[in-house]
Amino acid sequence: MPELPEVETTCRGVAPSVAGRRITGWQLRERRLRWPVVLPAALRGQTVERVFRRAKYLVIGVAQGSVIVHLGMSGSLRVVGIGSSAGRHDHVDLEFDDVLALRLTDPRRFGSIHYHPGDWATHWLLRDLGVEPLSAEFDGAYLFRHASGRRVAVKQLLMDARIVVGVGNIYANEALFRAGIRPRVAAGRLTRARCDALALAVREILTAAIADGGTTLRDFVNGEGRPGYFGQALQVYGRDGEPCYQCAGTLKGVRLGQRATVYCPKCQR
Repeated sequence: MPELPEVETTCRGVAPSVAGRRITGWQLRERRLRWPVVLPAALRGQTVERVFRRAKYLVIGVAQGSVIVHLGMSGSLRVVGIGSSAGRHDHVDLEFDDVLALRLTDPRRFGSIHYHPGDWATHWLLRDLGVEPLSAEFDGAYLFRHASGRRVAVKQLLMDARIVVGVGNIYANEALFRAGIRPRVAAGRLTRARCDALALAVREILTAAIADGGTTLRDFVNGEGRPGYFGQALQVYGRDGEPCYQCAGTLKGVRLGQRATVYCPKCQR
């Protein structure tokens, strides 16, 4: 599913096209996404003040609230011209200045669009989220503090959005490999030094993925319809049974928290 780098890539791609424009309408071809899409008449005529990412959500801020978009498992958001022909999975067009539209394409319909009239940070999807992994708040000290005394596997701790947001399955696998930490290690067993290494690895992996436009495994495309290329740099994710690029040993795949997890038994301890 689109994770932080894919949403950040989307945000950077669409923001210049819609910031400062008025919302003049919308086309709802399919309301039945993860939650029913409801856009009130009061949204029409409002000007976009800013477009930004929070966790895996894209937030379009207007004077009287926000439109909050989640790409779900297979969604993408692209800039198209008003009246552009729509495909089977092109469910929602949010129109601006009667000129262009943001089109949500979502084959599996796990995405969502919400209008929130108040402070975006108080929306029920966003209010309990943890820190951003690329912010100054996220470092080894923060991770060590939240890992202390915890028996949960470190990979699951890393993917807990109440602690740190946006580190999905792909990037948790890759960050743990870079830090040399096995995914199943109990979080509470990590030393401060290992937490420092892991926090740094998370930042480096996410930064590199954003620079490459995210990872396209199946459906993701950016705001211009192009795939992400970080998939070519993956060291462990999706490579169960293949040789480790670092030691030439065999990578091992397991299920952890119902998610595919791949690691190197030699390089990760």
